[in-house]
Amino acid sequence: MRIDALQYCNFSREIFQQMNQGGVHAVHVTIAYHENFRETVANIEHWNRWFEQYPDLIFQGRWARCVETAKATGRTAIFFGFQNPSPIEDDIGLVEILHSLGARFMQLSYNNQSLLATGCYEANDPGITRMGREVIAEMNRVGLVIDMSHSAERSTLEAIELSSRPIAITHANPGFWEPALRNKSDAVLKALGESGGMLGFSMYPHHLKGKGDCTLDSFCQMVADTAELMGVDHIGWGSDLCQDQPDSVVEWMRVGRWTKKVDYGEGSKSAPGFPAMPSWFADNRDFGNVEAGLLAVGFSHADVAKIMGGNWHRFFESSFGPATA
Repeated sequence: MRIDALQYCNFSREIFQQMNQGGVHAVHVTIAYHENFRETVANIEHWNRWFEQYPDLIFQGRWARCVETAKATGRTAIFFGFQNPSPIEDDIGLVEILHSLGARFMQLSYNNQSLLATGCYEANDPGITRMGREVIAEMNRVGLVIDMSHSAERSTLEAIELSSRPIAITHANPGFWEPALRNKSDAVLKALGESGGMLGFSMYPHHLKGKGDCTLDSFCQMVADTAELMGVDHIGWGSDLCQDQPDSVVEWMRVGRWTKKVDYGEGSKSAPGFPAMPSWFADNRDFGNVEAGLLAVGFSHADVAKIMGGNWHRFFESSFGPATA
Protein backbone atom coordinates (compact mmCIF):
# COMPACT_ATOMS: atom_id res chain seq x y z
CA MET A 1 0.00 0.00 0.00
CA ARG A 2 1.39 3.39 -1.03
CA ILE A 3 -0.09 6.69 0.18
CA ASP A 4 1.15 10.22 -0.53
CA ALA A 5 -0.30 12.79 1.88
CA LEU A 6 0.27 15.87 -0.28
CA GLN A 7 0.49 16.70 -3.97
CA TYR A 8 -0.31 19.85 -5.94
CA CYS A 9 0.40 18.80 -9.51
CA ASN A 10 -0.96 20.17 -12.76
CA PHE A 11 -3.05 17.05 -12.89
CA SER A 12 -3.74 15.23 -16.14
CA ARG A 13 -4.44 11.74 -17.42
CA GLU A 14 -0.68 11.26 -17.77
CA ILE A 15 -0.09 12.00 -14.09
CA PHE A 16 -3.00 9.77 -13.06
CA GLN A 17 -1.46 7.00 -15.17
CA GLN A 18 1.87 7.54 -13.42
CA MET A 19 0.11 7.14 -10.07
CA ASN A 20 -1.18 3.82 -11.36
CA GLN A 21 2.24 2.77 -12.65
CA GLY A 22 3.83 3.72 -9.34
CA GLY A 23 1.30 1.73 -7.32
CA VAL A 24 0.12 4.83 -5.46
CA HIS A 25 -3.23 3.94 -3.94
CA ALA A 26 -4.14 7.26 -2.30
CA VAL A 27 -3.13 10.90 -2.70
CA HIS A 28 -4.16 13.90 -0.65
CA VAL A 29 -4.44 16.74 -3.17
CA THR A 30 -4.53 20.46 -2.49
CA ILE A 31 -7.73 21.99 -3.84
CA ALA A 32 -7.38 25.42 -2.19
CA TYR A 33 -4.52 27.77 -1.40
CA HIS A 34 -6.30 31.14 -0.98
CA GLU A 35 -9.73 30.37 -2.42
CA ASN A 36 -12.93 31.33 -0.65
CA PHE A 37 -15.82 28.90 -0.20
CA ARG A 38 -17.43 29.35 -3.62
CA GLU A 39 -14.09 29.18 -5.44
CA THR A 40 -13.28 25.98 -3.57
CA VAL A 41 -16.60 24.49 -4.68
CA ALA A 42 -15.62 25.35 -8.27
CA ASN A 43 -12.38 23.41 -7.76
CA ILE A 44 -14.40 20.44 -6.49
CA GLU A 45 -16.52 20.67 -9.65
CA HIS A 46 -13.31 20.49 -11.69
CA TRP A 47 -12.26 17.36 -9.84
CA ASN A 48 -15.71 15.83 -10.37
CA ARG A 49 -15.15 16.16 -14.10
CA TRP A 50 -11.84 14.33 -13.79
CA PHE A 51 -13.51 11.56 -11.79
CA GLU A 52 -16.07 11.28 -14.58
CA GLN A 53 -13.45 11.31 -17.36
CA TYR A 54 -10.92 8.92 -15.79
CA PRO A 55 -12.85 6.38 -13.66
CA ASP A 56 -10.37 3.70 -14.68
CA LEU A 57 -7.59 5.59 -12.88
CA ILE A 58 -9.01 7.73 -10.05
CA PHE A 59 -12.03 8.21 -7.80
CA GLN A 60 -12.85 10.44 -4.85
CA GLY A 61 -11.69 9.09 -1.51
CA ARG A 62 -13.73 9.80 1.59
CA TRP A 63 -12.88 7.01 4.06
CA ALA A 64 -9.93 4.73 4.81
CA ARG A 65 -11.73 1.84 3.12
CA CYS A 66 -11.44 3.77 -0.15
CA VAL A 67 -7.69 3.11 -0.06
CA GLU A 68 -8.42 -0.61 0.13
CA THR A 69 -10.81 -0.29 -2.81
CA ALA A 70 -8.15 1.56 -4.80
CA LYS A 71 -5.59 -1.16 -4.12
CA ALA A 72 -8.03 -3.91 -5.07
CA THR A 73 -9.07 -2.21 -8.33
CA GLY A 74 -5.70 -0.81 -9.42
CA ARG A 75 -6.73 2.84 -9.06
CA THR A 76 -5.92 5.86 -6.88
CA ALA A 77 -8.24 7.35 -4.25
CA ILE A 78 -8.07 11.16 -4.25
CA PHE A 79 -8.60 12.91 -0.92
CA PHE A 80 -9.25 16.67 -0.81
CA GLY A 81 -7.47 19.14 1.44
CA PHE A 82 -6.82 22.86 1.91
CA GLN A 83 -3.47 24.56 2.57
CA ASN A 84 -5.27 27.51 4.13
CA PRO A 85 -8.49 27.90 6.14
CA SER A 86 -9.76 30.47 3.62
CA PRO A 87 -12.50 28.09 2.32
CA ILE A 88 -14.34 28.38 5.65
CA GLU A 89 -14.08 32.19 5.46
CA ASP A 90 -15.24 33.43 8.89
CA ASP A 91 -18.07 30.88 9.19
CA ILE A 92 -17.50 27.87 11.43
CA GLY A 93 -20.56 26.17 9.92
CA LEU A 94 -18.67 25.69 6.67
CA VAL A 95 -16.36 23.16 8.39
CA GLU A 96 -19.09 20.53 8.38
CA ILE A 97 -20.33 21.46 4.90
CA LEU A 98 -16.85 21.14 3.39
CA HIS A 99 -16.34 17.81 5.15
CA SER A 100 -19.60 16.61 3.60
CA LEU A 101 -18.20 17.63 0.18
CA GLY A 102 -15.17 15.43 0.77
CA ALA A 103 -12.58 17.65 2.46
CA ARG A 104 -10.43 15.63 4.84
CA PHE A 105 -7.49 17.92 5.69
CA MET A 106 -7.26 21.65 6.44
CA GLN A 107 -4.21 23.67 7.42
CA LEU A 108 -4.87 26.25 10.11
CA SER A 109 -2.45 28.69 8.45
CA TYR A 110 -0.41 28.99 5.27
CA ASN A 111 2.84 30.92 5.98
CA ASN A 112 0.92 34.03 7.20
CA GLN A 113 -1.26 34.79 10.19
CA SER A 114 -4.80 33.51 9.64
CA LEU A 115 -8.00 33.83 11.61
CA LEU A 116 -7.04 30.56 13.30
CA ALA A 117 -3.26 30.34 13.76
CA THR A 118 0.13 31.79 12.85
CA GLY A 119 2.12 30.83 9.78
CA CYS A 120 5.81 29.94 9.78
CA TYR A 121 6.83 33.16 7.94
CA GLU A 122 5.54 35.53 10.64
CA ALA A 123 8.01 37.18 13.02
CA ASN A 124 5.76 36.64 16.06
CA ASP A 125 3.57 33.67 16.94
CA PRO A 126 0.82 34.40 19.50
CA GLY A 127 -0.57 30.89 19.05
CA ILE A 128 -4.04 29.58 18.32
CA THR A 129 -6.67 32.32 18.18
CA ARG A 130 -10.08 32.35 19.85
CA MET A 131 -11.71 31.33 16.56
CA GLY A 132 -8.98 28.75 16.09
CA ARG A 133 -9.93 27.01 19.32
CA GLU A 134 -13.56 26.79 18.21
CA VAL A 135 -12.65 25.55 14.72
CA ILE A 136 -10.31 22.90 16.12
CA ALA A 137 -13.18 21.55 18.24
CA GLU A 138 -15.50 21.55 15.22
CA MET A 139 -12.91 19.85 13.01
CA ASN A 140 -12.46 17.21 15.71
CA ARG A 141 -16.23 16.69 15.85
CA VAL A 142 -16.80 16.11 12.13
CA GLY A 143 -13.53 14.39 11.17
CA LEU A 144 -11.61 17.11 9.32
CA VAL A 145 -7.90 16.60 10.03
CA ILE A 146 -5.92 19.53 11.46
CA ASP A 147 -2.80 20.07 9.35
CA MET A 148 0.01 22.33 10.64
CA SER A 149 2.52 21.96 7.79
CA HIS A 150 2.96 25.71 7.20
CA SER A 151 2.32 26.84 10.77
CA ALA A 152 4.68 28.37 13.30
CA GLU A 153 6.08 26.65 16.38
CA ARG A 154 3.81 27.85 19.20
CA SER A 155 0.68 27.51 17.08
CA THR A 156 1.64 23.95 16.15
CA LEU A 157 2.35 22.89 19.71
CA GLU A 158 -0.91 24.46 20.89
CA ALA A 159 -2.87 22.73 18.13
CA ILE A 160 -1.45 19.37 19.22
CA GLU A 161 -2.44 20.13 22.82
CA LEU A 162 -5.89 21.55 22.09
CA SER A 163 -7.00 18.92 19.59
CA SER A 164 -8.84 15.96 21.07
CA ARG A 165 -7.76 13.88 18.06
CA PRO A 166 -4.25 13.40 16.63
CA ILE A 167 -3.23 16.03 14.09
CA ALA A 168 -1.04 15.82 10.99
CA ILE A 169 1.88 17.67 9.49
CA THR A 170 1.34 16.36 5.99
CA HIS A 171 4.39 17.81 4.23
CA ALA A 172 7.51 18.96 6.08
CA ASN A 173 10.87 17.64 7.25
CA PRO A 174 12.82 17.88 10.51
CA GLY A 175 14.70 21.10 11.14
CA PHE A 176 17.70 19.19 12.53
CA TRP A 177 18.37 18.00 8.95
CA GLU A 178 17.60 21.18 6.98
CA PRO A 179 16.64 24.46 8.73
CA ALA A 180 13.96 25.62 6.27
CA LEU A 181 11.27 27.82 7.77
CA ARG A 182 8.61 25.15 7.34
CA ASN A 183 10.67 22.26 8.70
CA LYS A 184 9.84 21.28 12.26
CA SER A 185 11.74 21.35 15.54
CA ASP A 186 12.52 18.34 17.69
CA ALA A 187 9.96 19.59 20.22
CA VAL A 188 7.19 19.61 17.63
CA LEU A 189 8.12 16.20 16.24
CA LYS A 190 8.26 14.62 19.71
CA ALA A 191 4.89 16.11 20.68
CA LEU A 192 3.40 14.98 17.37
CA GLY A 193 4.56 11.40 17.84
CA GLU A 194 3.57 11.22 21.51
CA SER A 195 0.05 12.43 20.66
CA GLY A 196 -0.45 9.84 17.90
CA GLY A 197 -0.09 12.31 15.03
CA MET A 198 1.53 11.87 11.63
CA LEU A 199 4.41 13.51 9.74
CA GLY A 200 4.62 13.30 5.95
CA PHE A 201 8.16 13.76 4.61
CA SER A 202 8.47 16.29 1.80
CA MET A 203 10.56 15.84 -1.35
CA TYR A 204 10.13 19.51 -2.31
CA PRO A 205 13.72 20.67 -2.96
CA HIS A 206 13.58 23.80 -0.77
CA HIS A 207 13.09 21.51 2.24
CA LEU A 208 15.90 19.09 1.39
CA LYS A 209 19.55 19.19 2.42
CA GLY A 210 21.35 20.13 -0.78
CA LYS A 211 18.04 21.15 -2.43
CA GLY A 212 17.71 19.39 -5.80
CA ASP A 213 21.11 17.77 -5.31
CA CYS A 214 19.99 15.96 -2.17
CA THR A 215 21.02 12.31 -2.27
CA LEU A 216 18.66 9.42 -1.66
CA ASP A 217 20.95 8.11 1.07
CA SER A 218 20.89 11.45 2.94
CA PHE A 219 17.11 11.63 2.67
CA CYS A 220 16.52 8.07 3.86
CA GLN A 221 19.00 8.43 6.73
CA MET A 222 17.02 11.51 7.79
CA VAL A 223 13.87 9.36 7.79
CA ALA A 224 15.66 6.84 10.01
CA ASP A 225 16.81 9.57 12.42
CA THR A 226 13.27 10.97 12.59
CA ALA A 227 11.89 7.51 13.31
CA GLU A 228 14.24 7.34 16.29
CA LEU A 229 12.92 10.70 17.50
CA MET A 230 9.16 10.24 17.13
CA GLY A 231 8.55 6.57 16.38
CA VAL A 232 8.27 4.63 13.15
CA ASP A 233 4.49 4.39 13.52
CA HIS A 234 4.04 8.13 12.99
CA ILE A 235 5.82 8.84 9.71
CA GLY A 236 4.94 8.56 6.03
CA TRP A 237 5.05 10.55 2.80
CA GLY A 238 3.75 13.98 1.89
CA SER A 239 5.89 14.55 -1.18
CA ASP A 240 4.61 18.06 -2.02
CA LEU A 241 4.99 17.07 -5.66
CA CYS A 242 4.17 20.01 -7.97
CA GLN A 243 4.71 18.18 -11.25
CA ASP A 244 4.08 19.98 -14.56
CA GLN A 245 3.03 23.22 -12.87
CA PRO A 246 4.03 26.42 -14.72
CA ASP A 247 6.29 28.77 -12.76
CA SER A 248 3.46 31.30 -12.67
CA VAL A 249 1.62 29.08 -10.18
CA VAL A 250 4.24 29.93 -7.55
CA GLU A 251 2.88 33.48 -7.49
CA TRP A 252 -0.61 32.25 -6.55
CA MET A 253 0.83 29.93 -3.92
CA ARG A 254 2.96 32.62 -2.25
CA VAL A 255 1.10 35.86 -2.97
CA GLY A 256 -2.56 35.01 -3.39
CA ARG A 257 -4.52 38.21 -3.01
CA TRP A 258 -2.99 39.41 0.24
CA THR A 259 -0.16 41.54 -1.21
CA LYS A 260 0.75 43.53 -4.31
CA LYS A 261 4.42 42.72 -3.80
CA VAL A 262 6.32 39.63 -4.83
CA ASP A 263 6.69 37.22 -1.93
CA TYR A 264 7.97 33.92 -3.24
CA GLY A 265 9.20 32.70 0.11
CA GLU A 266 11.32 29.63 0.80
CA GLY A 267 14.47 31.78 0.82
CA SER A 268 14.24 32.63 -2.89
CA LYS A 269 16.23 35.71 -3.89
CA SER A 270 15.87 35.48 -7.65
CA ALA A 271 13.17 34.94 -10.25
CA PRO A 272 10.36 32.69 -9.04
CA GLY A 273 9.89 29.18 -10.25
CA PHE A 274 9.82 25.57 -9.22
CA PRO A 275 13.26 24.13 -8.42
CA ALA A 276 14.48 20.93 -10.00
CA MET A 277 13.43 17.76 -8.20
CA PRO A 278 16.11 15.35 -6.96
CA SER A 279 17.03 12.74 -9.57
CA TRP A 280 15.56 9.90 -7.51
CA PHE A 281 12.05 11.42 -7.26
CA ALA A 282 10.64 13.03 -10.38
CA ASP A 283 7.10 11.67 -10.29
CA ASN A 284 4.80 9.03 -8.80
CA ARG A 285 6.65 6.20 -10.52
CA ASP A 286 9.68 6.83 -8.29
CA PHE A 287 8.29 5.75 -4.93
CA GLY A 288 10.06 2.45 -5.54
CA ASN A 289 13.39 4.30 -5.34
CA VAL A 290 12.50 5.64 -1.92
CA GLU A 291 11.34 2.22 -0.74
CA ALA A 292 14.69 0.74 -1.82
CA GLY A 293 16.50 3.58 -0.07
CA LEU A 294 14.74 2.85 3.21
CA LEU A 295 15.74 -0.78 3.05
CA ALA A 296 19.33 0.25 2.29
CA VAL A 297 19.60 2.35 5.49
CA GLY A 298 18.39 -0.54 7.63
CA PHE A 299 14.61 -0.42 7.87
CA SER A 300 12.86 -3.79 8.00
CA HIS A 301 10.35 -4.75 5.32
CA ALA A 302 7.58 -4.43 7.91
CA ASP A 303 8.60 -0.90 8.85
CA VAL A 304 8.98 0.08 5.20
CA ALA A 305 5.40 -1.07 4.62
CA LYS A 306 4.27 1.20 7.47
CA ILE A 307 6.12 4.22 6.07
CA MET A 308 5.03 3.66 2.48
CA GLY A 309 1.35 3.75 3.42
CA GLY A 310 0.35 1.59 6.37
CA ASN A 311 0.72 4.38 8.92
CA TRP A 312 -1.36 6.84 6.92
CA HIS A 313 -4.02 4.19 6.33
CA ARG A 314 -4.32 3.58 10.07
CA PHE A 315 -4.51 7.34 10.64
CA PHE A 316 -7.24 7.68 8.02
CA GLU A 317 -9.25 4.95 9.76
CA SER A 318 -9.41 6.87 13.02
CA SER A 319 -9.54 10.43 11.67
CA PHE A 320 -12.04 10.91 8.85
CA GLY A 321 -15.33 10.12 10.57
CA PRO A 322 -17.28 11.87 13.34
CA ALA A 323 -15.79 11.79 16.81
CA THR A 324 -17.09 9.00 19.01
CA ALA A 325 -17.93 9.43 22.67
